[in-house]
Amino acid sequence: MDTAIWWVRRDLRLGDNQALAEALLRARHILPVFVLDPQVVASPWAGEKRLGFLFAALRSLEADLHSRGSYLVLRRGKPEQVLAGLIQETGAERIFAEADHSPYARHRDEQVARSLPLSLVDGLTVNPPHAVLKPDGAPYTVFTPFSRAWRSLPFPGRPLEAPREIPAPAGIPGENIPDAPKHGLADMFPTSEAVRRLERFSKEKIFQYAESRNRMDLDGTSALSPYLRFGILSARQAAWAAQEAEFFAPDPTSRQGVETWLNELIWREFYIAILYHFPNVRMESFRAELRNIPWRNDPAEFEAWKEGRTGYPVVDAAMRQLSQTGWMHNRARMIAASFLVKDLLIDWRWGEKHFMQHLLDGDPAANNGGWQWTAGTGTDAAPYFRVFNPVLQGRKFDPLGVYVKHYVPELANVPDEYVHEPWKMSIEQQRQFRCMIGVDYPAPIVEHVVARARALDAYKVKEKV
Repeated sequence: MDTAIWWVRRDLRLGDNQALAEALLRARHILPVFVLDPQVVASPWAGEKRLGFLFAALRSLEADLHSRGSYLVLRRGKPEQVLAGLIQETGAERIFAEADHSPYARHRDEQVARSLPLSLVDGLTVNPPHAVLKPDGAPYTVFTPFSRAWRSLPFPGRPLEAPREIPAPAGIPGENIPDAPKHGLADMFPTSEAVRRLERFSKEKIFQYAESRNRMDLDGTSALSPYLRFGILSARQAAWAAQEAEFFAPDPTSRQGVETWLNELIWREFYIAILYHFPNVRMESFRAELRNIPWRNDPAEFEAWKEGRTGYPVVDAAMRQLSQTGWMHNRARMIAASFLVKDLLIDWRWGEKHFMQHLLDGDPAANNGGWQWTAGTGTDAAPYFRVFNPVLQGRKFDPLGVYVKHYVPELANVPDEYVHEPWKMSIEQQRQFRCMIGVDYPAPIVEHVVARARALDAYKVKEKV
């Protein structure tokens, strides 16, 4: 065929892009198109920071396309209408796109495919949800057997190199990419650095990952999740880097680090598969017996949690990191989520939505899976009686309070022994270290021991229903 459309979605890259490769194989001219749906942009789930990151990624993709003799066409509107118009303008015979597996994406693609020649190509995951099934064809709902099945499948080859040239039809107009809000995120997550960050991580930090990934005061994680969320990196590129790192791992500890990180990539695919097979988890708990927990849902306490004013330093640091940067350390996510759901007894869906509104890497599958895991309501979830103690978690994973003091400057002068329990300082000490509880920093809004007992009672009631 002469012309095809490459419909860019969550694959904002040229390297290892299977949809683009298929389009280049089938057509002489490729028109890269991104459709900005106003309904999606206006959605309460769409975060300003994430939109800004998306626009920055589109700008990087546009530059990469220009270097290969191509360009990006951005249009606003409903996908089926925009794409139909472009087919009329260009005479394109087929649309190639990377398959997405969320309920919204599947519904959107079904609508487009009813009237337009849409071809979906794998690439969002290493192994698509329909490929990792039990012998009887049923989906897995527990991670460990899913992981075994995932690993038993043949690895789908080396990642594809970026094409050197992308011939495009001339003269197709598009809109300018919107300006990204100024959040200072370009310095933290430059979109052009994705591949280099993966290379550095897989050759250095990955070997200590098992030991350092939970330490909030250390730079021990890959911080690649925003790039994977938008497909600036492909899942196959990440998994391939892990396989290569395992080959070169010098000792068992290093191999364990690689194995642990690969496991996190498989968790991502597990949650994508859960959402694919059980789309109802977006609206309700996976476990039917825990769908009617008597949540307290106190609005004032929810606001305190969102703003980092709970009086528990590690929780407040986590929430302030989120609001300031659009990212949060994974251990901090678990601590903050546990506090909201168990200590405050606030519906996990409130927290899920707030995270989606602020996280650069906010992904419907992973975000939902993480929240339901912490709440104990999901598939393969933490048991409902597991309640994180925010003080003990802070001491264990931020022992000197480095993480806390960075995001909660009111505690900058508090000695290490009190940084996770500042309310235990005497009045004289509070004056001495310039941190008066209830004035400079809030007192705890709940007592953890009492709140834990209250949560267990609420969950037990629902278990008996």
